[in-house]
Amino acid sequence: MLPPELQSRAFRPYISSSASAPSFATTSSSSYNGDQNPNPSPTSSSYYGGGAASRSRRASSSMKNSRLSPSSFIHNARMAVALVPIAAFLLDLGGTPVVATIIVGLMIAYILDSLNFKSGSFFAVWFSLIAAQITFFFSSSLYYTFNFMFLTLLAAFTCALANFLIGVWVSLQFKWILIEYPTIVVALERLLFACVPIIASALFAWATVSAVGMINAAYYLMVFNCIFYWLYSIPRVSSFKLKQEVSYHGGEVPEDSFILGHLESCVHTLNLVFIPLLFHIASHYLIMFSSSANVCDLFLLFFVPFLFQLYASTRGALWWVTKNENQLQSIRFVNGALALVVVVVCLEVRVVFHSFGRYIHVPPPLNYLFVTITMLGGAVAAGTYSLGMVSDAFSSLVFTALAIVVSASGAIVVGFPILFLPLPSVAGYYLARFFTKKSLSSYSAFVVLGSLMVGWFVMHNYWGLNIWIAGMSLKSFCKLIVGSVILAMAVPGLAVLPPQFRFLTEAGLISHALLLCYIENNFFNYSNVYYYGMDDVMYPSYMVIMTTFAGLAIVRRLSVDHRIGSKAVWVLICLYSSKLFMLFMASKTVLWVSAVLLLAVSPPLLLYKDKSKSASKMKPWQGYAHAGVVALSVWFCRETIFEALQWWNGRPPSDGLLLGSCILLTGLACVPIVAMHFTHVMAAKRYLVLVVATGLLFILMQPPIPLAWTYHSDVIRSARQSTDDISIYGFMALKPTWPSWLLIAAILLSLAGVTSIIPIKYIVELRTSYAIALGVALGIYVSAEYFLQAAILHALIIVTMVCTCVFVVFTHLPSASSTKILPWVFALIVALFPVTYLLEGQVRINKSWLEESGVDDIAEEDSKIATLLAIEGARTSLLGLYAAIFMLIALEIKFELASLMREKFAERGGLRHSQSGESSSAASVPPRLRFMNQRRASTMPTFTIKRIAAEGAWMPAVGNVATVMCFSICLILNVHLSGGSNSAIFFLAPVLLLLNQDSDFFAGFGDKQRYFPVTVAISAYLVLTALYSIWEDVWHGNGGWAVDIGGPDWIFAVKNLALLVLTFPSHILFNSFVWSYTKQADSRPLLTIPLNLPSVIMTDLLKIKILGLLGAMYSVAQYLISRRQYFSGLKYI
Repeated sequence: MLPPELQSRAFRPYISSSASAPSFATTSSSSYNGDQNPNPSPTSSSYYGGGAASRSRRASSSMKNSRLSPSSFIHNARMAVALVPIAAFLLDLGGTPVVATIIVGLMIAYILDSLNFKSGSFFAVWFSLIAAQITFFFSSSLYYTFNFMFLTLLAAFTCALANFLIGVWVSLQFKWILIEYPTIVVALERLLFACVPIIASALFAWATVSAVGMINAAYYLMVFNCIFYWLYSIPRVSSFKLKQEVSYHGGEVPEDSFILGHLESCVHTLNLVFIPLLFHIASHYLIMFSSSANVCDLFLLFFVPFLFQLYASTRGALWWVTKNENQLQSIRFVNGALALVVVVVCLEVRVVFHSFGRYIHVPPPLNYLFVTITMLGGAVAAGTYSLGMVSDAFSSLVFTALAIVVSASGAIVVGFPILFLPLPSVAGYYLARFFTKKSLSSYSAFVVLGSLMVGWFVMHNYWGLNIWIAGMSLKSFCKLIVGSVILAMAVPGLAVLPPQFRFLTEAGLISHALLLCYIENNFFNYSNVYYYGMDDVMYPSYMVIMTTFAGLAIVRRLSVDHRIGSKAVWVLICLYSSKLFMLFMASKTVLWVSAVLLLAVSPPLLLYKDKSKSASKMKPWQGYAHAGVVALSVWFCRETIFEALQWWNGRPPSDGLLLGSCILLTGLACVPIVAMHFTHVMAAKRYLVLVVATGLLFILMQPPIPLAWTYHSDVIRSARQSTDDISIYGFMALKPTWPSWLLIAAILLSLAGVTSIIPIKYIVELRTSYAIALGVALGIYVSAEYFLQAAILHALIIVTMVCTCVFVVFTHLPSASSTKILPWVFALIVALFPVTYLLEGQVRINKSWLEESGVDDIAEEDSKIATLLAIEGARTSLLGLYAAIFMLIALEIKFELASLMREKFAERGGLRHSQSGESSSAASVPPRLRFMNQRRASTMPTFTIKRIAAEGAWMPAVGNVATVMCFSICLILNVHLSGGSNSAIFFLAPVLLLLNQDSDFFAGFGDKQRYFPVTVAISAYLVLTALYSIWEDVWHGNGGWAVDIGGPDWIFAVKNLALLVLTFPSHILFNSFVWSYTKQADSRPLLTIPLNLPSVIMTDLLKIKILGLLGAMYSVAQYLISRRQYFSGLKYI
């Protein structure tokens, strides 16, 4: 038996090309399909841009006779199973520095990819991974975790190799690499499949050992080896080989189409069989032969993977040994029989007699005989049936006899009465008949007889014990266990019923899942056994994980075989997945609450999966219904959300945080509905963004919630009645938080206006009301939050914010009369700035000093100092407020002027083609659409290019005034807050990029000179502050020149002034070059570099040293830019 991709075309199911992985972070809606045309045409290659298109054409022409196909990497899901958890584990080991490095690197890669710079994005990803790995070496605790340097180096090398494999996997997501370098991607794919099983097994075992301990580490490694061997070592066809090769020789795939070769397959087999054993020997060599159980561990660690290897050979795992099916069958039979005997004997010693000896009611030595017959016979029967060896009448007879003997001996072992021994024998007979004949009546008889035996075993061993387990008596627990076992036995028989009875299988599976969830929920929340003072944990976390993934695997298998429908798959996936939430929260209701949430959220993902059918898309009423169900489910789960927030924060959350979390969860749960079924409805996207933003704002701001909006259940009330906070922290004065409602309203209004939820674009009156309401909300918020003591300033601040909002809104969406009013609005903002600044201090000084005129001198002096400090802080806040206002105005004007210039260029280009295409386009537009376009054109703003030339010439001047004022205020704040930091100018000078060319202040300033103000401001600031520092250090506080000519101060001043002057040539040349971009002699910038070296080496002031370094950098940059201009001119000529 071979995997589907290795079978002949006649016996392989069709696999849709949609399974191919999408390209990495592409910005175009079109994609390349290698199945349709392995040689892309120039038209399709235009997707990659000009240069990429030519490279694609060259690659296509070179692949006409190639056996490689540039299709997508189709094994992404298989790789994600191993590499995504590995990435999470490495991030956890590296900590915050590694996470920050990865985030910054991926942001840069995303920006470069969005700019269509594909190669830059590729290298940015790799550089971010390299930087993260270097950070990992310095930030992780590997050096303190291991006692031996060899283990530390081995662990570090393993992590580095895992990081490299993640980079290789990411590289295969770039479409242009698949097309331009087809041979390299084949090698990368082979490298991934060769290295991932070994590295993933080691890291998964490392993570498991870190969580549960080192005792059974070799067994964990063995399990992960088997899993990843099955995923990656079973032979598979490469993603980048032409599909026609699969049809060679009647469906036999050539060996060179496999991903892995002979060497890799052999290495994987050796790793599977020997590495767990060697690891166990290395870690337990002192006690390796101390007992029979330890010796059995050695045999089990070798022969269990060996048996798994033999079973995997039925899927082609031993293709590199031989392709003769008879030889493979003989290898499986001989080696499997020997390995099976060894494994069964070792399991008897290691597990059965060690852990379940009290349930064996046969005296020695007969107990060894009957247990061996039971286990070895059952293993032989299961092995022969799974290998397909039960195929004729004789083998069926032997299989039936073996089942009868195994059932009878097993019943004898557990103490079943000899009088009723025919019952298990008959049950074994009917089970064997079911497997050989697929007889439903036989399986029904087996279920009935098996249920009787299970009931007898439970009654005989547990029914009489007076024990409470998981909050219930043992008798109640036994009833649940018996019911679960009966359902588990009944489901296989129900699965073979005709399709019209499929609902019985679904009902049985759902009932069993509900019963299992109930049992595990009780066990995990009441995880201790109480019996006469005994306290012992009996249900570990790994049991929850094992039953969850086993259930999901069974559901997937039955779904693939069409035994159950999509609705049952949906319910079962939600029930099994909800059990995992118990691992993170110690709550009795978290399982059922998470199940309800998953059932509400997952229908868009699980019930409407087939996008090729029109019925798979939701109707509008279905979308509304699902959204309502999601909201109701979140409301139903509010107590669990409260407990989750309390667990995360360590204290009960506020009402605002709880409400915001519920709103955010509702919005995020509705994302699949909109993203998968209503992508064409812009209103749905806008309202979804508004809901998510509302939840985030409530979480961040945590406004006070009225009592009428809150729900205080017993759980919430009891959590908030704790006196621990008061006893630990005491009574704390809370700051009023009601202004946060105003900020939330302002942000939501802005978002509603931007997304056109509020139609301010077409109605001038609504636009005016919107701007005023936004300004009032922001003004009251700023006044109440930062200027609560100065009540007289509230009106001025509110007027300022209203004027700002009106200016910004009507600059972005102008009306017929706004071009005449907006300059006066800006003038009012500028006039309010000094009035507010001066009035704030004067009013507070007069008020404070009048109130304290009768206080003694010491208290009055202290009060005056406190008042002056408060005035200074309030004025600093005012400066920051007005700097932000002027920055916003400058940005808005810069954006509008750039938009108008683009519109002007588009208008010029459109006029050339409007004459020829006017008649044809008018004829092709339907009458209804033409009427809608005319109506929208009549309601659109009339602020066009001609209007800006006639009435909007004030915009550049206003933008320049706002930019200069913002820059000046920022310099003042720099002096007040940081004392005139040297590095601040490098962050403040880019503000001058917002300057525009106007007819008054900057007449000769154009787009060519846009960087000149930045460089001049940096140079001038550093020069002036350097002169001030020299003056302050030498003459500040001295009586004059006294001294002191020739003294140390005089030498200090002369030396630093001379070194300062030496930096001038480089700055003057570079600033003149930035203004004119006129090429100068190549030697002039280079000759000024040595002049900056004394300033860097000999100066006593940091500012002069920065000027020297900056001058040298300016000279080098000027030389390189001039050379580039020169060569560009030569190419043009």
